[in-house]
Amino acid sequence: MPAPILATKLYIPPSRRRVVLRPRLVERLDAGLAAGNKLTLVSAPAGFGKTTLVGKWVAGCGRPTAWLSLDDGDSDLSRFLTYLIAALQTVAPGVGEAISTVLQSPEPPPLESTLTALLNDIATIPRDAVLVLDDYHVLDAKPIDDAVAFLVENLPPQMHLVITTREDPGRRAVERRTTPGRPVRVSSRKPSRGPFPTSLAQPDPVASRFGTRLRPPTAGNKTANGATTAAARAHMR
Repeated sequence: MPAPILATKLYIPPSRRRVVLRPRLVERLDAGLAAGNKLTLVSAPAGFGKTTLVGKWVAGCGRPTAWLSLDDGDSDLSRFLTYLIAALQTVAPGVGEAISTVLQSPEPPPLESTLTALLNDIATIPRDAVLVLDDYHVLDAKPIDDAVAFLVENLPPQMHLVITTREDPGRRAVERRTTPGRPVRVSSRKPSRGPFPTSLAQPDPVASRFGTRLRPPTAGNKTANGATTAAARAHMR
């Protein structure tokens, strides 16, 4: 018998009464969505309002949103995929039904086959949507990093992924891959770990594949042509 889904992990957290408005960050998020980017990374230490920012943004972005609040138990790949599918089903009820059954089998199929089937289901969603993975930093599992990297690489155009994290994801799983979409990165600290490009400073061959790079906000941060980086103007406060 499959373990029950904790429904509250799929709820978009309600806004607090006193919320600091961050119009410049919202503009960055809006711009990434309008540009057709596949991925937005929101990275900042605890207490900087990442979840609040993204929750407020998705409430007004005009797209249905699948939300998954992660915890350390989700470092188990099967559990992660089960909850990921449950989150997607809040915006598209038929997505991943067959895959959920297969995940409960003693010998599930190879990961890439499972993810390919899930991506094919996502591709049938008839409208644009947003998927949020909140608190990605709590996960500590290379198979999940690899799975998310594969999803980002092959995500259908109608789905936009947003990841919030205390640690700016690095390149450990994606160096060997190319992602055609250009992510928006909203960051207040140095890169650390994860399946995504690390560069918050000057572009490198991997970083250039993924597009926009923002540095931690310091007065001296300049790009190669001398222009102040976007992070210095739009960062987590």
